[in-house]
Amino acid sequence: MKTFIGLSTIILVLIIAFSTQAQEWSPEQKEVWAGVEKYWEVNQANPMEFLNYFDASYSGWGYENEAPSTKSDVTKSFGYWTKKGKEQYHILKPASIWVNGDFAYVHYYYTQVSENSEGKSNTERGRWTDILMKKGDKWMLVGDHGGEVKK
Repeated sequence: MKTFIGLSTIILVLIIAFSTQAQEWSPEQKEVWAGVEKYWEVNQANPMEFLNYFDASYSGWGYENEAPSTKSDVTKSFGYWTKKGKEQYHILKPASIWVNGDFAYVHYYYTQVSENSEGKSNTERGRWTDILMKKGDKWMLVGDHGGEVKK
């Protein structure tokens, strides 16, 4: 019986180890992820330019919001937050990427460090789901959900 339990434990550990290895992404998934990384970079450099990645039909729901937001709501929010501080850097980790033609969704984790106007830094960690539609050569946000996960 001890041998059976020992072998079962080893097999379980091996299954977990193999299932947690880095995921291989298809070319389509890599393209979508590159789009997500691009608009995060644009957001860091010029948050108001990031609005160019929001489709007019956008509807997103951040954890901190009581109801879904439109592109107009996001524009107002960015106008406020960009006066409060600036992102210093971010780290993104994809969890799942689904692509079907010109539509995709991406689940990912993020860490974002911002500095306010007084020089105080803030680290935020959370998760997002972005819902995307391809227009031309650009992946546009048509929806999203997520935000900071507080421990």
